[in-house]
Amino acid sequence: MRRLLIAIAALPLLPLSACGLGGEEADLQVYSARHYDLEAAFADFTEDTGLTVEFLDGDDAELLERLKAEGDDTSADVFMTVDAGMLWNAAEQDQLAVMDSAVLEEAVPRDLRDPEGRWAGLSMRARTVVYDPEAVDPAELDAADTYAGLGDPQWQGRICMRDETSSYTQSLVASLIDLHGRERAQEIVESWVANDVEVMSNDIELLEAIDAGGCEVGITNHYYLARLLEEDPDLGVEIYWASQEGDGAHVNISGAGVVAESDSPAEAQQLVEWLATDGQSQFVDDNHEFPVNPDVAPEELIAGFGDFERMPVDAAAYGSLNADAVEVLDAAGYR
Repeated sequence: MRRLLIAIAALPLLPLSACGLGGEEADLQVYSARHYDLEAAFADFTEDTGLTVEFLDGDDAELLERLKAEGDDTSADVFMTVDAGMLWNAAEQDQLAVMDSAVLEEAVPRDLRDPEGRWAGLSMRARTVVYDPEAVDPAELDAADTYAGLGDPQWQGRICMRDETSSYTQSLVASLIDLHGRERAQEIVESWVANDVEVMSNDIELLEAIDAGGCEVGITNHYYLARLLEEDPDLGVEIYWASQEGDGAHVNISGAGVVAESDSPAEAQQLVEWLATDGQSQFVDDNHEFPVNPDVAPEELIAGFGDFERMPVDAAAYGSLNADAVEVLDAAGYR
């Protein structure tokens, strides 16, 4: 395996770092909003294919603006983000090329890839309910079941959730608007607020608050719980798969597409295909995410969370309804 080197690139527009595989100019450049360890997966790709990769980290909205500003002068080959709505936005703004790929059609479920082939999901993160088993009887959660159920008065003063600026919160609310309409989604968020929801700045803080007895139930991405359990198997927080009698647990994706102005579109598509197939485990396991490829088993810790029914992913809804979700949160006084 080639030795991994870390380089800092002075690039215009955004304060981004570049991490390259190998000392020479890389064959492929990835603009990545995925802030988790990618070096090992990309090093394996290099070993398998001989193609070297460097990636530039940044906020997904800023990276998209950078692509648009650079136009045909961009050095980017792959755009990678952590939100289906942002993938949809990038495609709608003509920043992604069509990938005519039988490999991706076979490896990635239909709702986790663009119907026109401009992007594909590579990992799934479920946003579901977590709880303190010493304070909450799972039967209480069975009665609530759905995300809307946490607005029931029995949860008064017992719930904590992420802040309104989080893309996780916004995508969840966008999915509720898509499923139930804006009026009903507004009622759901207002019911959370009426229950004196405690708003946290990040998922780790939320999980630690439940473990410490600061609140009893919350909503978080599953992999944050897995990270903490890896460090402390005795953590006093358990997972509950939401809405199993309803629409299924809310799921979002990390995904990628080939940049429309890439100088190496065939090689860029090869990277996306590899991440969805031979590289699936390398890409998802270290961050405890679920593979999109149904032929790839989840890593042991999250497999222990049990099977669940997921809500279908509607990237167009997550993207087009994001502004509505922000307005719903604001109107409800969720902050």
